[in-house]
Amino acid sequence: MPKMIFVNLPVQDLAASTRFYEAIGCRKNEQFSGETAASMVWSEVITFQLLTRDYFGTFTSKQIPDAHATCQVLLCLSCNSRAEVDQLAEAAAGAGGKANIRDPIDMGFMYNRAAEDPDGHVLELVWMDPEAVLPGGDAGPA
Repeated sequence: MPKMIFVNLPVQDLAASTRFYEAIGCRKNEQFSGETAASMVWSEVITFQLLTRDYFGTFTSKQIPDAHATCQVLLCLSCNSRAEVDQLAEAAAGAGGKANIRDPIDMGFMYNRAAEDPDGHVLELVWMDPEAVLPGGDAGPA
């Protein structure tokens, strides 16, 4: 079994968040979804677990911050092309999120745009030229 990551995110409106993650290319896994959670599969090793804020609270005794006001993590999602970065950023904006929460980063070999989901969680959408990241490739300044 491959190593996997399940990113648990507190959400205010489960239906709206589910629509957002579907719009950026996730598919809903009905087996692990219900009234308080939606399991949104990004890839065979990455799944977003969208949890209502009340349900999320059952897993921690810590305060659940408002991601519109604070940032604890930036989630970076790799894309297959610059065009896919642009397409996902626009899909994010069209599905209740925000695109271009900061200026895009274009370093030639790497292209990055940042978006937010409806709850303010930051998604870094990034493409890197495979030739630049292969052994012996020049990935530019470190």
